[in-house]
Amino acid sequence: MCATCGCSSGGSVRLLVAEHDHRHGHAYGQGSHGHGHAASSHAGHEHGHGHGHEHEHGGQAADPPDGELVTLDPADGPRTIELQQKVLAKNDQIAQENRLWLHERGILAVNLMSSPGAGKTTVLEATMRGMADQVSISVIEGDQETALDASRVLAAGSSVVQINTGAGCHLDAEMLARALRCLDPASGSIVMIENVGNLVCPALFDLGEQARVVLAAVTEGADKPLKYPHMFRRADLVLLNKTDLLPYVDFDVRQYASGLRKVTPDALLLQVSATTGDGMQAWFDWLRRRTPVPHE
Repeated sequence: MCATCGCSSGGSVRLLVAEHDHRHGHAYGQGSHGHGHAASSHAGHEHGHGHGHEHEHGGQAADPPDGELVTLDPADGPRTIELQQKVLAKNDQIAQENRLWLHERGILAVNLMSSPGAGKTTVLEATMRGMADQVSISVIEGDQETALDASRVLAAGSSVVQINTGAGCHLDAEMLARALRCLDPASGSIVMIENVGNLVCPALFDLGEQARVVLAAVTEGADKPLKYPHMFRRADLVLLNKTDLLPYVDFDVRQYASGLRKVTPDALLLQVSATTGDGMQAWFDWLRRRTPVPHE
């Protein structure tokens, strides 16, 4: 169990490959691979974490392992124990390894986050079709169950790795590490990471991505940036999707933009409709400017 948010940390990774690709789909690591477990060697990358605990003697006691309770002597005075600190530290270390891996290969990884139903998969489909002649795009799909969205991405012509998190409410850096090695993206390409639909937990976990994009929809409330500030505060770009529905819904774009500026003044806001294509070229240009030159 994840000690940070309490979700189950089990997950499975499956590789789906578009028909035009010369590779074949395989199942990888069908067992649990969440926090504190060794990654499957099938993915070409292992993160083993020992389960033995070392104790210091003759000095200040070491912090307890994640999730353990300790009995404190009142004479020692008040003490605050951050049980989530070590969990995030492990994740951040793997995230740095992912970031280095991507940098060395000249690959742009974008973490796409939103609440369920905001249109992440539709945006991905439109992005792959709209940029097909400009850059190679592959996708890592995060869902609690099924490969429904991965099948849609596959039909759009992209290689896909599906991560099913079970009861887990977010992707983490170790999951991404395994997925990247399954996917084996080309230098100079883009990896789009469709995180689990959630405006809370995905914001807590650095995956090693170079950019964070929050997708919102006009069918949601205009107060979302103020209600979920941590998610929006860490965004490099906010895509406001389904703008074709503005005449039919009660959504104040200026109120939304004002709330976003209060939370994160530096984040860029783009209004798009993945269905009609309105505004999508600005999104394509944003991605293209950040895509590395392929390594020779």
